Amino acid sequence: MSAPDQLMVVIDPVARRCDGESVRIAKDVLCAGAAVKVCLPDSPEEFSRALARRGSRRPVVIGDDRALLRAVAQLHRDRELSDGAVSLVPVGPRGSVELARSLGVPPDAVAAARAVLDGGERRLDLLVDDSDGVVVGGLRVPAGPSPLSAVEPPTVWDTCRSLVRTLVRPAPTVPAIRTHRLRVEADGTLLSDLDDPVEGVTVISRGGVAEVVVRPRAAAPVRVDASAVTISGTSFRYRADALVTGPVWTRTWTVLPSAWSLMVPVRPAGR
Repeated sequence: MSAPDQLMVVIDPVARRCDGESVRIAKDVLCAGAAVKVCLPDSPEEFSRALARRGSRRPVVIGDDRALLRAVAQLHRDRELSDGAVSLVPVGPRGSVELARSLGVPPDAVAAARAVLDGGERRLDLLVDDSDGVVVGGLRVPAGPSPLSAVEPPTVWDTCRSLVRTLVRPAPTVPAIRTHRLRVEADGTLLSDLDDPVEGVTVISRGGVAEVVVRPRAAAPVRVDASAVTISGTSFRYRADALVTGPVWTRTWTVLPSAWSLMVPVRPAGR
């Protein structure tokens, strides 16, 4: 059996607790198609040791977005992220696997497990900060909703529900918009300074560059592409993918184009 058929399957404890049936189904599909070594870590330390001891086996994570991010961060710290594709079988409530869905991983356990066995590698960028932390999708300053969901337009259903709520009860009072004093630089170019309050900043890695959006209090958003962005100012927190980090005074993120790969379904020819 060839090396790609050797899998190290790391099952996150949260997934085992919240949806043991999906975990069992995914494990059965994987075991039927490859030589599988299963690890059941009970702590982040055990999770990291399992990845470190995988040898030539491909890493497969069964869990939510946080489990995927933990694996990517560990492989990056070990400088092994580019050695081979990472695989994920998403298990968890819908809100906890939004990042996986946005990256092209099927939400269904069976489909995701089959993609591990028969899918193809999708090359993805990575944002790496000056403390060696990683961001897979995007970040928001200050910490708020997921940066990925923040750039998606509302669905028709969301619009309908909002209209119904407006018709059946008075519209709520609009809360005051908070602003923050942040200095934002993209590739050395100043986009915003401390004397120009902003509502927020988002950074998303896409197509080998960082898409930076600064939202001033009283002006149109400023949008630029850059290879590196530095945000500084008064102590602030930020949301990187599914995790909130901080407080920090300054942080720089640099884009690493096509730094890692994720197994996703292969589209049929002609589609």
